[in-house]
Amino acid sequence: MIRGCVSLVNRPSVPFASHRRVQDERAVSEVLGVVMLLAMVITIMGGVWIFLNPYLSDFEDNTNWNSATGIAERIEDRLEVAGNAPEGTGFRNTLAIQSTAIRSVQNIEHWTIAADLTDGERIVIRQVNDTTFGVQAANETARSVRVESPGVVYEQQLPVSHLEVFVTHNASTSHWISLTVYGADNEPLHRYVSWTVSGLQITTSLGQGEHQIVLMNNARAERFPNEAWEVSAMPLVEFDRMANDELRLSILLTDIIANGSIGSGSNVGMQFVSQGPLTLFSGRAYNVNFNVHNALHDVISPQYHNNWLADYTIERSAGTLDTFIGFSPYERASGADGFSVSSQEFPLYFEVDVQRVEVSS
Repeated sequence: MIRGCVSLVNRPSVPFASHRRVQDERAVSEVLGVVMLLAMVITIMGGVWIFLNPYLSDFEDNTNWNSATGIAERIEDRLEVAGNAPEGTGFRNTLAIQSTAIRSVQNIEHWTIAADLTDGERIVIRQVNDTTFGVQAANETARSVRVESPGVVYEQQLPVSHLEVFVTHNASTSHWISLTVYGADNEPLHRYVSWTVSGLQITTSLGQGEHQIVLMNNARAERFPNEAWEVSAMPLVEFDRMANDELRLSILLTDIIANGSIGSGSNVGMQFVSQGPLTLFSGRAYNVNFNVHNALHDVISPQYHNNWLADYTIERSAGTLDTFIGFSPYERASGADGFSVSSQEFPLYFEVDVQRVEVSS
């Protein structure tokens, strides 16, 4: 052995491998812990999202529905204000909307209203076609007829007859038309009005589809996704009995003049301009008959009928129609032929007004 040198042959080995193995195992354990922790966090977050997502979707849908309902109410208020204003008067409003679009719906509802203006005659007017009406006066007092429509006035003399007399005119019946029958002294005996109104539709996107609200002639109908249309507000047809036993029937028609889409986005500016209110009936009336056909869906008109005839149906079931005062069917009990008023010989005052509002963006 060389002096000064250290022998490495029989020197005991140092446990380096065991120490390195412990460090490697510790490092692997830390990585696995981080991965497992991340997996747990992701699993928990996914579970929370899956659990809360339906509630979040419902909350968002409820927010959008409340927004659409509020928009409908504000539009109705502005239509009422503009409808009562003089012709040419208007204003502009900006509506904040969310996931909502507003557009016009044309010719959504058709009304026919007729009444005798004197108790000495019973006149029936029948529309034969777009250019011909039949006029039948039971007591043969009708002497002339005046036909009016937008931009057209037509007058014709009538022969003395108890049979139906045909009146051929050049007035348009697409929007509105009015016929007034006069007697020998040019006093009005009967009036017949046909009016087709338009409205507005508010469409809101929901999680499962579209929610729709239609504003039509002061009424409101709405539909949720995969559900039927439901009338949430009726047209303004009011029947009142006064303290002096006089009866009053009031009908308010609101015709919205608009074309296409009004607007969509976060903010929509809408302009409301009055085309001038009209009065179609005012004063004593006899043999009142009115009818309405809604073109939105077949389920709308029956809901009108059920509402107006609710009291009549109860009185008929109770067998007390001989004393009943209120709305009654004109012919068939379903109301398909129109509605009248059971007045029990009390005086009836009839008021029919029309609001015409032009709506644009």
